[in-house]
Amino acid sequence: MSEKKRRAGTTAAGAASSSKKPRAAASYAESLRSKLRPDASILATLRSLASASASSSKSKAAGKSLADHDPSAEPTSSYIVVADQDSSSVTSRINRLVLAAARSILSGRGFSFAVPSRAASNQVYLPDLDRIVLVRRESARPFANVATARKATVTARVLSLVHAVLRRGIHVTKRDLFYTDVKLFGDQSQSDAVLDDVSCMLGCTRSSLHVVASEKGVVVGRLVFADDGDRIDCTRMGVGGKAIPPNIDRVSGIESDALFILLVEKDAAFMRLAEDRFYNRFPCIILTAKGQPDVATRLFLRRLKVELKLPVLALVDSDPYGLKILSVYMCGSKNMSYDSANLTTPDIKWLGVRPSDLDKYRVPEQCRLPMTDHDIKVGKELLEEDFVKQNEGWVKELETMLRTRQKAEIQALSSFGFQYLTEVYLPLKLQQQDWI
Repeated sequence: MSEKKRRAGTTAAGAASSSKKPRAAASYAESLRSKLRPDASILATLRSLASASASSSKSKAAGKSLADHDPSAEPTSSYIVVADQDSSSVTSRINRLVLAAARSILSGRGFSFAVPSRAASNQVYLPDLDRIVLVRRESARPFANVATARKATVTARVLSLVHAVLRRGIHVTKRDLFYTDVKLFGDQSQSDAVLDDVSCMLGCTRSSLHVVASEKGVVVGRLVFADDGDRIDCTRMGVGGKAIPPNIDRVSGIESDALFILLVEKDAAFMRLAEDRFYNRFPCIILTAKGQPDVATRLFLRRLKVELKLPVLALVDSDPYGLKILSVYMCGSKNMSYDSANLTTPDIKWLGVRPSDLDKYRVPEQCRLPMTDHDIKVGKELLEEDFVKQNEGWVKELETMLRTRQKAEIQALSSFGFQYLTEVYLPLKLQQQDWI
């Protein structure tokens, strides 16, 4: 046999060998379908989970307050706590701030704002509350100082705009606020940051300022509610779902026969679940913020959890960012640690996709991605976070991810079929109660 033929034969044999691996993985993945019990059995498991969640919600609040914090560790007055306030209360506080500034100017001292510091060093995780809170430390923002003059001016301008919005009884978006004085603000991140400062200064939630973010999150499934008086049936919202209202205060009359809430990281998985009507086979409410969670979606999720007393299961990518997104829903974000009591939903169960699932379900190598140096850095930083250390299951999964140096998106399951997520993976997860 010629050398050329021998090489051709070796290449063909290698190709045949490598092609067997995906086929073997697909065969195994399909064999898992036979392990599924009848839907009635899985529904019985979900009813037990829902019942346990309702009982737990009755015996304790959906989220602890700082009053529940151990005072021996740190007095509760050491932390900033904001609360929902009506328009008249907020405008009165703004009036007092402005009057104090005016008196200071008339006395010849100029004016300065005392602003709570939201630096990273002031944001701490409290294990007994299971969320991030803001330590009470203030810094002066004087107009007479070159370093702070511009920021003091922006603060005064934002206070003026918020006052005008509240007096009119309307709501505006953060983008609207920015465009009232583009030259002064320079960039929307500047006005957004000062808006959070103003919330801390006034001791109210950002929604109490009547300034909201644009619609981002969507919801679909077994949920009915009134949006500013209009009745919304989320089973009739099609594949795209119903946009979560940016002003959650206008939501009322929440009703549902769901057994759980399915929190999804990304829009692609949400669309698959919505198109397959997953919520009809397993009664649930499905929602997503399409990536990084926004305030409205976090508020909406918390309200569903509190009012319906349903368990929340999360479906995120198997990478460090999926876990970071999950942690924001559960423990809060550092940017808005001052309002963590209103924005966090405790006891969310990590359903998938977990690093251990990649081998358990034999996800093909060509559907796994190598972690970048930045991914590894983020993963190691997560392992150092107190809220991760509190959960042994999270630690093990993160260690598995860093050891294998592999990540995967939810869509990697589509290698077994576009509907494998809804027909096999999720039903089997629910049947086995395979969550952390």
